[in-house]
Amino acid sequence: MSRIGNRIITIPENVTVTVDGNIVNVKGPKGELSTEINRNITVEINGSELKVLAKNENFKNFHGTANANIKNMITGVTEGFEKKLETIGVGYRFALKGNTLVVSAGFSHPVELEIPQGITVESPSNTQLIIKGIDKCLVGEFSANIRKIRKPEPYKGKGIRYKDEVVIRKAGKKAAK
Repeated sequence: MSRIGNRIITIPENVTVTVDGNIVNVKGPKGELSTEINRNITVEINGSELKVLAKNENFKNFHGTANANIKNMITGVTEGFEKKLETIGVGYRFALKGNTLVVSAGFSHPVELEIPQGITVESPSNTQLIIKGIDKCLVGEFSANIRKIRKPEPYKGKGIRYKDEVVIRKAGKKAAK
């Protein structure tokens, strides 16, 4: 069984963590986040250390999840999170129009996505995209939705992929001979 819930989280000096019942609020230099944890999980703050405790063994699965979520919130309000995407293929490109991301991915029409509140999107070139934010879940979900428009295919590798993603290629018709 994972012991991630037993890890002690150190709170940086410029971050304040408050617990109100089963709601944990984290405030830092980049913003403020809050989450609701299971009522059978308690959070103890001693100075600059934070412990997450489960009331009994039946709630150990929520124990590790709550610890990881609080750690991600602290990391988000201090450093933030980012995902990098790139397109590979002729005519595949990203464009920003105000609060809308326009993706050309080989369809007969461009796909438009509304950028959620709390996320910033940068496009250093028309084939690269950088998604930044303080909420890890929101950044990951928006990145996954963009990638889902046209996943990389295994024969030519065309599509939208994460920057360091490795796409396993297939040989195709050449392998049959």
